Parts: sequence; structure tokens; C-alpha cells
Amino acid sequence: GLILIVDARPNYVRFECPDGDSTFSIHKVETYVKPEGLNIYFEQEELDRTVKDLKAKGLSFLSDPEDKPWLWREAHLEDPDGNSIILYHAGTNRKDPPWKVK
Repeated sequence: GLILIVDARPNYVRFECPDGDSTFSIHKVETYVKPEGLNIYFEQEELDRTVKDLKAKGLSFLSDPEDKPWLWREAHLEDPDGNSIILYHAGTNRKDPPWKVK
């Protein structure tokens, strides 16, 4: 099954999938600003370059790449239906953050 690697209950947990290099996270928030629903995350090895290339193709971003306190770099945009998409780069911090469950 899934292997717990980050335990910040009751608000956040992250699991490592048993096969491949995927992780699965659950994040509870008190309020959710537009749109109600989910954030869809896609990891990009070269986040800043990807955002620059997508902007050159006409995509608009709600926020440019910025470093986050949880040691990821993120940029936000929305799909045509208003769903939140986050492009990010976490590097080794996705599976091995300093606060990883031992």
C-alpha cells in the first residue's frame, strides 16, 4: 500500500506510492478561494523555463514561479473551466523533505 512520508495531521499528509516515483497528498483547508474544488499539481523539472515557454504560447498565469515555505517552487494558472492548476518543482523535497516521517 501507500507509505506515509509526511504527517502533518489533521491538515496534511503525503504518501509515497509503492511502484514508480509518484506521491499522493491530501491537504485539508479551512476555506477555499475560487474555484471550489481541487488543485491539480504537475511537477516540472525546469519550472521557470516551462512557465516562460507557456507564456510565449499565450497562456496566462495567476502567479509566477515563487519559492514556498514547504520547499517547493510553484506557479499557478487555471484551465479554461477555472480549475486550479499548479506547476511546481520540489526536487528531492517531494519524497525526502526535512520533516519526513522516520
